[in-house]
Amino acid sequence: MLDALYNPVRAKVTAALVIVLLGVTSVSQIANARPAPESFADLAEKLLPTVVNISTSQMVAERQGPDFQFPPGSPFEDLFRDFMDRNGQGGQGGPAPQRRRATALGSGFIISADGYIVTNNHVIDGADEITVRLHDGDTLDAELIGRDPKTDVALLKVEPKEDLPFVKWGDSDSARIGDWAMAIGNPFGLGGTVTAGIISARNRDINQGPYDDFIQTDASINRGNSGGPLFNLDGNVIGINSAIYSPSGGSVGIGFAIPSAIAQSVVEQLKEYGRTRRGWLGVHIQTVTEDIADSVGLDEATGAMVAGVSEDGPAKEAGIKQGDVILTFDGKTVESMRRLPRIVAETKIGKDVDVVIWRDGEKQTVQVELGELEEEVVATSADSSQEQQAPAVAEASIDELGIKIANVDESLRQRYNLAEGTEGVIVTEVSGDSYAAEKGVRPGDIIIEASHSSVDSVDDVVDAVKAAVDDGKRTILMLIETSAGPRYFGLTISTEE
Repeated sequence: MLDALYNPVRAKVTAALVIVLLGVTSVSQIANARPAPESFADLAEKLLPTVVNISTSQMVAERQGPDFQFPPGSPFEDLFRDFMDRNGQGGQGGPAPQRRRATALGSGFIISADGYIVTNNHVIDGADEITVRLHDGDTLDAELIGRDPKTDVALLKVEPKEDLPFVKWGDSDSARIGDWAMAIGNPFGLGGTVTAGIISARNRDINQGPYDDFIQTDASINRGNSGGPLFNLDGNVIGINSAIYSPSGGSVGIGFAIPSAIAQSVVEQLKEYGRTRRGWLGVHIQTVTEDIADSVGLDEATGAMVAGVSEDGPAKEAGIKQGDVILTFDGKTVESMRRLPRIVAETKIGKDVDVVIWRDGEKQTVQVELGELEEEVVATSADSSQEQQAPAVAEASIDELGIKIANVDESLRQRYNLAEGTEGVIVTEVSGDSYAAEKGVRPGDIIIEASHSSVDSVDDVVDAVKAAVDDGKRTILMLIETSAGPRYFGLTISTEE
């Protein structure tokens, strides 16, 4: 380039070459991008018959009379009860509340000619009767084949007189932000309504369940659209419209759809088993923060940290330990903690899976035979009690972390309402301007480990912090039993005098 600055002819040729190359790149990019359609009419005409309206009904108790009660022992209590009973309004001790039939509306779409229909679980949840209205106006009673509250997916079956038009699943993983999308549904009970927009975001977590990975779209979605399909321009389903973000309850351009990559596998399991069958690893995990990554020697905050291991789970059998960071699972990268539950859930039960973990400053690979998740099984936290008896009285201030700690004794058990027999090292004070307070450490928390070593006494914690300071570390990793269970904290070490 410097040579070109002194050669006008060569400079012009070079500039022309750059322009030509840029032009080639632009043409290539345009060729790979799909142009905006002049109209969605042809696509809508083809797909409208595959979308159905769903109505449900169920019996609910209807409260009778006032919503208040007099306090027990009030002089007005007996008088009030007698008055309500005489007027048939069901006061305390009065007749049972009356029951009425409540109805709800939603959407769904046909995935097979013989009448399998997909919708949201929340559309049919608790329903006594489910009715499907087809695009041509025919109504059919629907049978609930199965449902999955965790992903909000349900599968219905109707018995049609003839083959029904149906849609195919698309690849939501290949859908890109900015791609066109079209939604069809039953907003406010109006029936077959078509809206269009773009995919405005991916991988949204809206705190609806453990496998949140929503597609966000600005195609108008309103009440009644729930369970309806989100299509790509090929006419394939890439999502199930499920939720909106709106202060008013109407569309403000932020709607969420369950991606087909999740929904399709759930539907297949519901069809085959009537329920979901998910893989189970048997670990309690947490996010790897920048501080935790630094304290364990990772170059970046990635993966899922194992905060606890179920005693009877596949992870325990495979040798996965508390404090390990899971980096890849079955060849799939675990970019963040949220990614792991979905990968595990979608992996075949009984499969031998290679799991790459980060332990003691290096990568290791272990093999796990995946188990089946039982929905009623609740993960248990690791036992944080210690076998050795802590000294009766001992406490210390750790200025580097901004905390005060003490060995648990009977007075501390009572002060912090700890279970009988709880021992170890307890946090008794946290400086308000400390990194520990910022990270969420609170008085009453129990320190279980420091720098991957178990702690039985205040001296163990003090020694671990001193060793970290002497080694020039900026953070120290601690496993702390909080009110929400055991959790790793990467606590910044302050060296200010």
